[in-house]
Amino acid sequence: IGFGGLLSNIPEAGMALTALESLLAHHDAGQLAVIAAKLNCAPDVHAIKEALALALPSVQGQMENLAVDMGYTPGVLALFYKVAIGSGVAPLVIFMGVGAMTDFGPLLANPRTLLLGAAAQFGIFATVLGALTLNYFGLISFTLPQAAAIGIIGGADGPTAIYLSGKLAPELLGAIAVAAYSYMALVPLIQPPIMKALTSETERKIRMVQLRTVSKREKILFPVVL
Repeated sequence: IGFGGLLSNIPEAGMALTALESLLAHHDAGQLAVIAAKLNCAPDVHAIKEALALALPSVQGQMENLAVDMGYTPGVLALFYKVAIGSGVAPLVIFMGVGAMTDFGPLLANPRTLLLGAAAQFGIFATVLGALTLNYFGLISFTLPQAAAIGIIGGADGPTAIYLSGKLAPELLGAIAVAAYSYMALVPLIQPPIMKALTSETERKIRMVQLRTVSKREKILFPVVL
């Protein structure tokens, strides 16, 4: 309930607004005139937004600094987006965390399981080719970067899918994020019937042999050597 209340108040509280967006939302005629004079446009919010959309990043930065000089500050969510997401630091930190938590013990004890991982990555290339095939036959229009962003979903890694789609196809970021996390969340529902269809009851009752113990040194050296 508290989190829902927080989300509902984000637009009104300006938590997700930059300093310049806060200035525009305040509708102060004098301040709008100053910004409009810098951008050589009419002193109204709509005209200023259009001019900012066409302006160079350096000019946008100057307008942001000007808004700060006028006493406006960016919201906490805007700061978080700029520092963590906009800079690309947050996805990289997530990748490091996922890598640090990965246990290579079963793989080192039974290297044949590497084939399972390789087969999973085949889904990336199959999805890319599928998207390009749809484009070839004129069913759905996808560019090569868009197809690559869609294909990374086959890697079954949500942060990677979001990071790559943000770089290659930002316009598909929302759809890719929803698709990636939705199908990963449905794995517990999808996997059991597939396992039952591909294996017999006798095979499912086989007791697996305990793998050899992998030393800590092996676990550390494996990713370093790779």
